[in-house]
Amino acid sequence: MTSSIPTQQFTSELLDLLTETFESVFGIYLDRGTSLLETLAGISAAQASVAVGGQCATIAAQVTHICFYLDVLDRFIQTGQNEPADWGEVWRSMSGVTPQEWTALQDRLRQAYQRTRATIQAYECWDQPHSLAGAMGIVAHTAYHLGEIRQATCTVK
Repeated sequence: MTSSIPTQQFTSELLDLLTETFESVFGIYLDRGTSLLETLAGISAAQASVAVGGQCATIAAQVTHICFYLDVLDRFIQTGQNEPADWGEVWRSMSGVTPQEWTALQDRLRQAYQRTRATIQAYECWDQPHSLAGAMGIVAHTAYHLGEIRQATCTVK
């Protein structure tokens, strides 16, 4: 017997996971007050600029990487094109941020997230190669970096 998940149900539940990951917690998998944007709101530019452990990425670099990832995945979902991307550039080039740059980076993250949400909401059929994996990857990848950021806050605060 073949079974399928209705597109509308998948999209709705994916959007719920994204809301919890980025905006506010429903209790699907995070604790109250620990979504990405809630977490970042409590981090100063100075704290976001500390290289955790001396050699690891800064929180600002983690956020820049999430923005980059959202841009790449959004383009892939819209076009199906998987163009080569320099995944290491962010880690090589991003370090500290000024308060203005930190605010702008958080705004960039919100915009990339909202654009990706809109793309997912408008997506009519999840049967293209790698589209399901890409969509679920957004949640998994962002949750990973959210964990990295939350761990880093223990060091930088």
